[in-house]
Amino acid sequence: MSDIHGIFFNTQILFSLALGVWAAITAGRGQSISGNFWGAIATFSVLVGMTLVLGIIMTLQGLRPKDGRLILYYLYMAFLLVIMPGLFTMLRGRDDRAAGVAFAILAWFNAAVGISMVERQITGPWVMLDQ
Repeated sequence: MSDIHGIFFNTQILFSLALGVWAAITAGRGQSISGNFWGAIATFSVLVGMTLVLGIIMTLQGLRPKDGRLILYYLYMAFLLVIMPGLFTMLRGRDDRAAGVAFAILAWFNAAVGISMVERQITGPWVMLDQ
């Protein structure tokens, strides 16, 4: 299950990078954000949610990240889960160039947060408590 969690987590990093590129290109062209992009934001949130559910299941099985930073893991995952829909809410559904720039910056920041979590082994490897 730890491997599946790692795959999902890496996928959300790559998806976030792609969202950033998409938003930046849209903003660079001066176009408004499309409904397809909003669907991608929802997909990102679902992906992070599924990753978080796997983390909860592994925690209930007695597994913890190797460095024991479980609380930090949950704080970061909660951030990743709510920040994209949160920006949508803060911008009140705006779809102009400035919103595209904001989403591009946030998506790249989310990718950087994910990479940082991996480098600091907050996302795994998951081990049993007694190890």
